[in-house]
Amino acid sequence: MIILVFLGSLFTGLAVGLPVAFALLTTGIVLMSYMGIFDTQIIAQQMITGANSFTLLAIPFFLLAGELMNAGGLSRRIVHFAVTCVGHIRGGLGFVAVMAAVIMASMSGSAAADSAALAAILVPMMRDAGYNVPRAAGLMAAGGIVAPVIPPSLAYIIFGVAANVSITGLFLGGIVPGLMMAVSLAIMWAFVSRTENVKTLPRTSGKERMKAGGAAIWALFMPVIILSGIRFGLFTPTEAAVVAAVYALFVGGVIYRELTLAKLYRVFVTAAKTTAIVMFLVASALVTSWLITSANIPNQLIGLVQPFIDQPKLLMLCIVIMLLIVGMVLDLAPTILIFAPVLMPMIRAAQIDPVYFGIVFVMSACISLITPPVGVVLNVVSGVSRVPLGKVIRGVLPFILSQVIVLVLLVLFPEIVLTPLNWLR
Repeated sequence: MIILVFLGSLFTGLAVGLPVAFALLTTGIVLMSYMGIFDTQIIAQQMITGANSFTLLAIPFFLLAGELMNAGGLSRRIVHFAVTCVGHIRGGLGFVAVMAAVIMASMSGSAAADSAALAAILVPMMRDAGYNVPRAAGLMAAGGIVAPVIPPSLAYIIFGVAANVSITGLFLGGIVPGLMMAVSLAIMWAFVSRTENVKTLPRTSGKERMKAGGAAIWALFMPVIILSGIRFGLFTPTEAAVVAAVYALFVGGVIYRELTLAKLYRVFVTAAKTTAIVMFLVASALVTSWLITSANIPNQLIGLVQPFIDQPKLLMLCIVIMLLIVGMVLDLAPTILIFAPVLMPMIRAAQIDPVYFGIVFVMSACISLITPPVGVVLNVVSGVSRVPLGKVIRGVLPFILSQVIVLVLLVLFPEIVLTPLNWLR
């Protein structure tokens, strides 16, 4: 019965239009009332305790790093370098988008920020070259969701805190799946764009490529510092976020000299607002998470899915389908915060590697960022590229298919994640 109370109160709150954070708090109040332990101090205490986490300090610093990258010229130089490398081949600007998405993903971890940067720079270029603009916008959206899968990733940090899973393990394990997502996008782009009659960019000389690479070298060195530092234990993922923000500030302000005081003010304000929204959501979700545990809901769910415990692949497939459906109406962070604490006990009971599950979970939730009706990244790309949302949705459909294929491969063959993860560990 308490499971129905939990789900009913949550989805009723969402259905009447409550913001997700307030819907979670309302759910917590309903659960407390049903359990006979209602006390406003519990809400305040759990919100403060939940937000008072050293690990969560990574969120404002990675958000700041992403804003500094865009304002400081790092993103633009990465795209220009990719253009000089592959812009001359047929459909080259699409491959530029995929290449730039991977590089930018390894620095910021924000799907919305990366998609906005790609769309702002590349969609006008693709429009002028005669590409199918809705399809190009769809590629920008699909490329943006690689960001939360390739480390460093805000999604992994939130999942690690909510589900008590190693964030370092999630970072290391996400490299191969993220690259697979990028490869699948490149293959699908080559397939869908083969009939387009577009102008290709002139082949650049080796000297021009070296010049573009030299201009972007400071930006390209950023993921090397972050991932190497985490891999060799020089700093934790939280400390890596600080390193990323300071490095982006230094490069944008001192090396590229594009960060003026006016830009810095806007960057800090934007990062602060986004941090406040995310942290309030996290704190609200952790109240509900504590009550879910107190109400013994995870153990009740384990009893319901007991037939699947001995069939981990079938269990994972059912969870993935559920997450893809839920993600159509929930954003990435709420999906993680609501369902990760509920699902982890049954994952441990089924003896599924928690890091592997976290990566598949995050990838499933990320795909939902480009599925209607919510589709946060779709709305960002539509606004930035000035392409109607309906056309962006049609343009992104082939790329959703390619990402789902990768997701199914990870479910069927967990070794794709576990083998590289064990080697990196």
